[in-house]
Amino acid sequence: MTTDRMRIGIAGINGRVGRLLREEVTAAGAQLAGGTSRDPNADPAQGLFATLAELAPLSDVVIDFTHAVTVRAHAAALAKAGVAWVLGTTGLSDAEQDAVATAARTIPVVQAANYSPGVTLVTRLARQMAEVLPSTVYDAEILEMHHRQKVDAPSGTALAIGQAVADGRGIDLSTHMESGRTGHTGPRQADAIGFAVLRGGQIVGEHTLLFTSATEQIALTHRAFDRRVFATGAVRAALWLRGRAPGLYSMEDVLGLH
Repeated sequence: MTTDRMRIGIAGINGRVGRLLREEVTAAGAQLAGGTSRDPNADPAQGLFATLAELAPLSDVVIDFTHAVTVRAHAAALAKAGVAWVLGTTGLSDAEQDAVATAARTIPVVQAANYSPGVTLVTRLARQMAEVLPSTVYDAEILEMHHRQKVDAPSGTALAIGQAVADGRGIDLSTHMESGRTGHTGPRQADAIGFAVLRGGQIVGEHTLLFTSATEQIALTHRAFDRRVFATGAVRAALWLRGRAPGLYSMEDVLGLH
């Protein structure tokens, strides 16, 4: 990193989270390097660029909450420019995740499904609870609700919580996940991790992890009231990356939990 004030670029600067990121970068005392925009009239003189490859050389780190289809191009552009990456895009394919891992061999990358400190702690607790609450006794179910415009389900955060449960139990999430149950499904499998999805209104994000036995239930809930919590966390991650060695990091690293 070459300047006293860290230069932070924002992919998708005019999106809902992008606008908040712009405010949080300024509030943190960092320098806004500019951002990418899908506006066909994007003007570099105003700090707006059509591609991340144009923005990267002006940045020390880029915060990216765009779309999975951009991940491979963004990974290549940032690795080539030697620019750190804060990635909040979810729903990545195996090939897209491989591109992130490849970039992380050249640059430092923080990747998280959710940049809220609260969600980071919930995910950590989910893993710890799953380690000590056996699936033969405690059924694990995850309920999430988001605004009506959300296009993916279950949410990336719900999947991250589910992955934490799977990690705690030493099982593969992809083969134990039950989502969208309908019709005559038969009895619940003891080691299943269930997902229920609700959509409506303008709910920013609600996630509840339930461990339920025949004698008790434990509920772990997180509610986001404002998208700013994601922007604040992402800027915190960007500042944390100053001077870091190449590698793939998480918000647990940023919060000092490792």
